[in-house]
Amino acid sequence: MRFGGRKIFEAVLEEDNATALSQPLTCRWFNLHYIQRMVATGQRIVIFGRLKLRGQRRIIDHPEFEVIENDDEISIHFRRITPIYPATEGISQRLLRSLIFHLLEQVEQSSLDVELPAELGGEGHPDALRQIHFPESEEQLAAVRDHLVLGEFFRMQMQVISQHAQNATRVGYRHKTSGALPERFLTALPFVLTKAQKRVLAEIRRDLAMEPPMNRLLQGDVGSGKTVVAIAAMLVAVEAGSQAAFMAPTQILAEQHYSVLRRWLDPLGIRISLRTGARQEESFLPLVEREDTAQIVVGTHALLYEGVQFSNLGLAVIDEQHKFGVAQRAKLTSRQPAPDVLVMTATPIPRTLTMTIYGDLDVSIINEMPRGRGEINTRILPQKQIGEALTFTRDELRFGRQAYIIYPLIDESEKLDVKAAAKEFEQWQERLRPFRCDLLHGRIASPEKQSIMQRFRIGETHALISTTVIEVGVDVPNATVMLIENAERFGLSQLHQLRGRVGRGAYTSHCLLLTADQSPETMSKLSVLGRTTNGFEIAEADWELRGPGDLLGTAQSGLPEFKLGDLKRDAALMQKARAAARTLFEGDPGLENPENQRFRSLIVERQGQSFSRVS
Repeated sequence: MRFGGRKIFEAVLEEDNATALSQPLTCRWFNLHYIQRMVATGQRIVIFGRLKLRGQRRIIDHPEFEVIENDDEISIHFRRITPIYPATEGISQRLLRSLIFHLLEQVEQSSLDVELPAELGGEGHPDALRQIHFPESEEQLAAVRDHLVLGEFFRMQMQVISQHAQNATRVGYRHKTSGALPERFLTALPFVLTKAQKRVLAEIRRDLAMEPPMNRLLQGDVGSGKTVVAIAAMLVAVEAGSQAAFMAPTQILAEQHYSVLRRWLDPLGIRISLRTGARQEESFLPLVEREDTAQIVVGTHALLYEGVQFSNLGLAVIDEQHKFGVAQRAKLTSRQPAPDVLVMTATPIPRTLTMTIYGDLDVSIINEMPRGRGEINTRILPQKQIGEALTFTRDELRFGRQAYIIYPLIDESEKLDVKAAAKEFEQWQERLRPFRCDLLHGRIASPEKQSIMQRFRIGETHALISTTVIEVGVDVPNATVMLIENAERFGLSQLHQLRGRVGRGAYTSHCLLLTADQSPETMSKLSVLGRTTNGFEIAEADWELRGPGDLLGTAQSGLPEFKLGDLKRDAALMQKARAAARTLFEGDPGLENPENQRFRSLIVERQGQSFSRVS
């Protein structure tokens, strides 16, 4: 029938064995004319949908439905826990389910059993593959799923440990030194290392002294002092006669590292070179050494190009490693002899994830903050209270402090209702007059970008209106305000990174999160930053909200794709699989021959260090 320009198809259903009290059910489909060829009088049909009451009528609009063609179909599709498969166009759930059901009926029983290795109890699970598709109960489904997930995780962990073992058997540099050079550096610092920094540095120095190349992941919260530890490690390599490379994800960060190293290491006579994607003559930072003669080379991904010539690369430090792809890192480190590798991140990685894609790396954690850092207060404000944020920012500037004002986009977008840095810049100039403002984003030419950052570092610029180009590494102790517009557009870990640009001096700092989205989901997310400044807690919360893929970014390839396992839900099973894989590896008779014997203790020792820290 037609109604208001729409075609409506109706089918009236009556229950089997209907009584006088039973009421018929009307199903309606709008503008779906093909439904009338699928539903016919006399059929048995199962309906699912939201019930509406219209007077005496019971109605469901656009219900899902299954037609029961024969009694055999009932045992496959109805009255049971029913599997739902990832399907493709042209293949219905019903067809795919029937094909899999009949295929499993034809396979021998023994082929459907799945056994686990002795390290996991050695128990088989009869009929496991049939039960995961067509379980008889929720309890059976849970048991067989755990069994199969454990086997899936175990196979992955064996690959990880095998890669770890392969790394440990490669020939690298043995950086054995007296430690005089790094000690001179540490003694000259205006502060003393924390206990956590000293512990981590000792772990790194132990690795550097071994012949197998170091592969270590250094995690530490924003401002925990990872860079100082990395510099001390590079000086160990330099003292042993090797070159060191310091690789950063952005030109701004590379140039800042270069300036810091020049300031701290020039008095020690260390030769340092800078290599970025920009033409060097455009930079205000001089290239004081060629790469083949420098003792430390600082750079971006430009260090991966063939034009960069290292004469004796013994240590590669990769800052903010999650911003580099796995292939990029491999290109830097696939040399003979293999250099030691230290990868660092201020974005703490959830433990379960560390056991997967970073399982071939030993893990060190700086879990202590240096003294003398200012407190950071975080406030969440609705967009309509921007006037309050403006007044507060002006007050801080009058006290001689500086501010960051961050936007998610450079230019306005027709698709997104989000503010943009370039358009808002002029407005901020008016709002903050007579204080000086500068605009910074990724499309600004390199020389101008360097000048902008230099003006902000020395205090000529009071407020920096920017995109997330300043997300990592930028260190201006006098900056005490971080104002982030459209905060809902950022992930928690990214917001934490941005917040870490303030609080780097002795002054109390403030992070103001402005949002036009007052939904419960957004407010719940942002409230995590309001109640903690612990990056590890924030990383776990971000993991729960966004999952591992979004957390790491698309450049971080290598994230395993599991058929059943879920890295968040099945963390306990991952730990169990890791312990079993390690037990099996340690008992491998292949490591008993004399050629491999000398590596066994190193492999097991490093595996134990990594395992204990991750677990």
